[in-house]
Amino acid sequence: MDGIKSVASTFAMMTFAILYFGVMLTAGMFDPMGDKVVSWCKGDPLKVLVGTAVLAAFVSLDGDGTTTVMICCTAMIPIYNRLGIKKIYLATLIILMNCIMNLIPWGGPTARVMSVMNLDAGVILAPLVPGMILSAIYVIGVSYYLGLKERKRLGIMNVTNEVHKVEASEEEMAWKRPNLILFNLALTIAIVVALVMGLASSAILFGVGTAIALVVNYPNQKVQRNVISSLAPDMINVVMMVLGAGVLMGILNGPENAGMSNAIAEFLVSVIPESLGRFFAVIIAIISAPGTYLLNNDAFYYGVLPPLAATAEAYGFTNLQIGFASLMGQAFHFLSPLVPFIYLLMDQTEITLAEYQGYIFRWCIGIFVIFMAVGLALGYLPIL
Repeated sequence: MDGIKSVASTFAMMTFAILYFGVMLTAGMFDPMGDKVVSWCKGDPLKVLVGTAVLAAFVSLDGDGTTTVMICCTAMIPIYNRLGIKKIYLATLIILMNCIMNLIPWGGPTARVMSVMNLDAGVILAPLVPGMILSAIYVIGVSYYLGLKERKRLGIMNVTNEVHKVEASEEEMAWKRPNLILFNLALTIAIVVALVMGLASSAILFGVGTAIALVVNYPNQKVQRNVISSLAPDMINVVMMVLGAGVLMGILNGPENAGMSNAIAEFLVSVIPESLGRFFAVIIAIISAPGTYLLNNDAFYYGVLPPLAATAEAYGFTNLQIGFASLMGQAFHFLSPLVPFIYLLMDQTEITLAEYQGYIFRWCIGIFVIFMAVGLALGYLPIL
């Protein structure tokens, strides 16, 4: 129950976020946007993939993975479908950019490190910025490489008016609201801005936004129910997985089972020989990779990091060096089955967990290597 409570806000936010963006998609808000992007790309998969990476970078600035997935998938999946681009590439670029941008101070892991290691936002952000910039460039390079592969496989499509038309049933066409596109766009922008500014809980913002969207676009209650019913299967599949992840986190971190996380932390400390103390910052960085994969961020940063930090301080490492080292493993965190929003991404891109982890892992290594290299070069991962 504690685990379920811990994901309650995520559960509520994802429920309303899926409904909200589903309503926007049903009403046709993204139809002209998709047409213009496809037209601008001239049917070129290379431009579409690079555009996906750039879009994911900007949308990820709000620090929320679910919002990034919903916005990027809703906007880009119709384009991927029309051009025949592999959607595993969409998932890859979203995850790579999000794991980089998630290191901003209002992102989850950095906020936890700040609280555990008593660091100010500016202090921890400064050493992270060089690695974030280089990693973002790396992801743009990945998108360019994947774009070249898709261009070679698919060619550059000769986009015609026929390609622009979205296939839809008679009922779906009746639900389109072309006259309300500007209103829906303004409402969406307002919600995203409110999210970035932290004006209210994301669950509240999407809940209110969904209510407004339904009332304005579909004032007839029977039509409202039909629209919600058409969106419900996707929503239920995803949010049930979130509850499952919550149960698993509760087993690891619940008050009656707290010994599980503590035992993991004590084991990690005990297996490191004292002679390797001078490399302890690098060791923490390496431990953080499997640590943030096997455990959720709360378990790792509140359960595992404190004993590691105490050991590192005894060897002479500073709080900033320890905090920076503990964030290196975030390159792999979104591969963890304990991250709720990845189930939404897999559902949207129609891939399995095995495909998701197996393919994206290889690209995550590049981000990890970049951050480690920057840390070693700039002295944030010192060898004493």
